[in-house]
Amino acid sequence: MDLEGCAFPEDVLYDREGLSWARVETSGLVTVGITSILAALAGRLTSIRPKPVGAGLEQGRAVATLESGKYFGPVRAPVSGVVEATNGAVLVRPKACSEDPYGEGWLVRLRPSRLPAERADLLPATEAADLLRGQIAALRVRCFAAFPDHEMFEIGTECAAVLVKLDELVGRIPAEEVVHIVSDDWTAPAEMANWSERTGHPVVDSRREGNLFHFLVRKVP
Repeated sequence: MDLEGCAFPEDVLYDREGLSWARVETSGLVTVGITSILAALAGRLTSIRPKPVGAGLEQGRAVATLESGKYFGPVRAPVSGVVEATNGAVLVRPKACSEDPYGEGWLVRLRPSRLPAERADLLPATEAADLLRGQIAALRVRCFAAFPDHEMFEIGTECAAVLVKLDELVGRIPAEEVVHIVSDDWTAPAEMANWSERTGHPVVDSRREGNLFHFLVRKVP
C-alpha cells in the first residue's frame, strides 16, 4: 500500500503511532522494524543500537535507539517479549534500515510473551491507513523512491548553475550514492532530463510541490 509516496506493506502489523511494525513469522517469532514514516523522519541514520539478545521487553518500551545528524530517539516495541536475534547488517550499515525498512533493514526478532492479547493493539495496513496518512501530514514526512545521501537546496539559482554544482558533487561521491536536489527553476524538469541523458546517471524519483521541484539522482559506476 502506498500513501503519499510512503510504502506500507500489507504483510505486517503497525503500531498506533505508525512508527514501528511487527511481522509474525511461521516460527512464532516476531520481527520488528521501523516504518517508512520514521525512516523519513530520522533522515540518514548513523547509528542503531538494539537491545541485546536475551533482553526482556514490555510493549511500548524501547527495543532500539536510532541516531542521525538530525534525530535521536527510541524505536518502541510493538509487542512484549524477549530479544532472540538482532540484525547485524544494520549495525554495520545503518542506511539499510532507511533504504529497506521492511526487508533487510529489520531491527530485532522477539519471542513474544503476550501476543494474543497485544495483537489487538496493532493494525493491518488497510485499517491503519487513516492513522498513517494523518502521521505523514502531522510530521510533514516526505518519502522518496530512494534514500538521499546528499542534499542540494538550490532556491533562486538558475538550473544551469545547479547542474555545475551537481557535476562537481557527483564527481567526488561513491557510486550508488543518491543526491536530492531541490530547485525552484521552472526549467528544471527538462534540464534534469537532459543532464541524466548526458551523464548516464538516472533520475530515480522526481515530483513537484508547489513551486519547488524535487529530484533524486543516483550515481552509477
